[in-house]
Amino acid sequence: MRILETAMLPVLEAESRLTDRYQTTVPASVRKALSLQKRDRLRFVIQPDGQVILTRGVEPDAEDPALGRFLDFLAADIARHPERLQALDTGLRQRIEGLVDDIEVDLDTPLADDDE
Repeated sequence: MRILETAMLPVLEAESRLTDRYQTTVPASVRKALSLQKRDRLRFVIQPDGQVILTRGVEPDAEDPALGRFLDFLAADIARHPERLQALDTGLRQRIEGLVDDIEVDLDTPLADDDE
């Protein structure tokens, strides 16, 4: 671990290595600096120059402000205009079912190398 001095703030620098499965261990100094605990989420922001900013991720329980506003909009629109609600057309429902009928998804299966 090295601490680099910049004109404004000290910067922490640490390295980690990727495994064959593209996994890594977050160095202890980084975990401490970000107050990370087991199972915490990480957020990566890639800058145009290739630099990566690593921050604590948002927990899935946290409300998404854009989604919340959209759902509020839908609820208000439905309340104002209930006459606009329509049952799902049988033909569209059958078309959707036909498109996904033979697709099985196991969210616990690791990604193949081609998918990563």
